[in-house]
Amino acid sequence: MRYRKLGSTNLEVSVISFGAWQIGDPDFWGPGDESTPEDVVAAAVDAGINLFDTAELYGDGNSEIVLGKALQGKRDNVYIASKVSTDHCAPGEVRKACENSLQRLGTTWLDLYQIHWPFDRALYEDVHAELEKLKTEGKVRHVGVSNFGACDLDAWMKTGSAVSNQIGYNMLFRAPEYEMLPACREYGLGVLTYMPLMQGLLAGRYASIGEIPMPRRRTRHFDGTREGTRHGKSGHEEVLMDTVEDLFDFADAVGISMSVLCLSWLIAQPGVTSVILGSRNTEQLLTNLQAADLDIGPAAIAQLNEFTFPLKVAMGDNCDMWESDENRRIH
Repeated sequence: MRYRKLGSTNLEVSVISFGAWQIGDPDFWGPGDESTPEDVVAAAVDAGINLFDTAELYGDGNSEIVLGKALQGKRDNVYIASKVSTDHCAPGEVRKACENSLQRLGTTWLDLYQIHWPFDRALYEDVHAELEKLKTEGKVRHVGVSNFGACDLDAWMKTGSAVSNQIGYNMLFRAPEYEMLPACREYGLGVLTYMPLMQGLLAGRYASIGEIPMPRRRTRHFDGTREGTRHGKSGHEEVLMDTVEDLFDFADAVGISMSVLCLSWLIAQPGVTSVILGSRNTEQLLTNLQAADLDIGPAAIAQLNEFTFPLKVAMGDNCDMWESDENRRIH
């Protein structure tokens, strides 16, 4: 396992982190042989993963509860990151939300406490002041943001501070490369990336649109007239599946699994600190962890960039994977 410094902190975090978004949720993963959350978390720790990411919104707090139990006896050897929802981004609410997260996780401190999404900028200064109090009290070690675009970061950093930005970024969603990633580098922020395998698309699990479960077809890649989507646009399904096919063929040609190849590409991107990875079982986790020590080299990266460039252009610079340009929540 390799480690990188998280922004301006002294935290050396593993290049692959554990994502607890759907931990222990069989409805998300579907049928199959499952490991218990305790087994998967233990395997992650044994493999050198030391950053575990969750949020109060994940499973309405259940993710924090399950993760906390799985980390019992391991707390001093890992970093825990959680997030406060926009509904609780007010001076009186953020403290309550933080303390509730601590209780669910069974810990007395969070190593990283993140603002889950941009919120009312008029409240930035007051919320930052409350976060600073939580830091002084030892309940929070470092503050980060999540889903903050270049303009969002400019506004936040004028009134507060952050050490990291958690963003949606993968080979099929390169919108952050336009403005978001350069802004993170400008402010010296660590970058944590979520959905690195695009919910299974970059693991080669689906050969056609029809095979992809409906809950995983809500992003702007897909036809927005389908139930459960927000953006209402036509999507980019043809170029999406053409890109997936090219990536699968390339992975097959070089003899590397598609998921490991795509994770290695992401780890190698400038500014990326750690890739947040969810796993349904220990076998899947350990297979994908091969990416942590794999250097695919500049020639392969250039070829993969070329394969994914048409989709990058089609998706544009909107870093909100789910909303249209007009309704984007990230600026």
